[in-house]
Amino acid sequence: MRKARTALTAVLVTTLGLGLTACGGDSDDGATEKESPTATVPAPDGAGPSADGGENEGGDAQPAGDVTAPGAGLKVGDKAVLPFEYAKKKGTLAITVTAIDKGTEADMSQFGERAKGLTPYFIKMKVENVGDTDLSRAYVQLRGLLDGGQSTGVSLIGDIPGKCDKESAPAEFGKGVSFETCSLAASQSGDVTGAEFDEGDAYSDKPVVWTAG
Repeated sequence: MRKARTALTAVLVTTLGLGLTACGGDSDDGATEKESPTATVPAPDGAGPSADGGENEGGDAQPAGDVTAPGAGLKVGDKAVLPFEYAKKKGTLAITVTAIDKGTEADMSQFGERAKGLTPYFIKMKVENVGDTDLSRAYVQLRGLLDGGQSTGVSLIGDIPGKCDKESAPAEFGKGVSFETCSLAASQSGDVTGAEFDEGDAYSDKPVVWTAG
């Protein structure tokens, strides 16, 4: 299993290594902040998701078995079975959000001055491969949601070692193999009480959402 590498650099326009962008008003340094940006994690060893229209090398042509419907609402502790594509391979993952834990502002110190006023939340999950495709080294990212389902307006890449460890799938990640990982979220106001999966055309407009409580 490979740890997601982080570089302690805040990036406003181009995301490189560890980036943080908060939407809202103008930043202190006068840079323009992008509203609701997307957190991205570069694929290891030069691998990356396939572009639209590209060919998929191997993998399931269709998700294995029944998958969770787009727009489904789940509780923390529930499992969603979801189609997943990584490094031009299509497969099926079972994702269970096991906890959404609140951190402290001090936990964000590695992000520098731009993280002041942000409270981190740790979206912890178990990921199991339930398809026939080996999705080795895959990263799974969930986004945090405020109470009521609104976006936090904050995009983060990286982790907080010991509290929210972002792990990749193991080198051999075939059917029945599982691992645990964490997605880092943060909020300037309001609690993060939910998490969403919005990858792929079917889920981009109708994400699967887990909520606490």
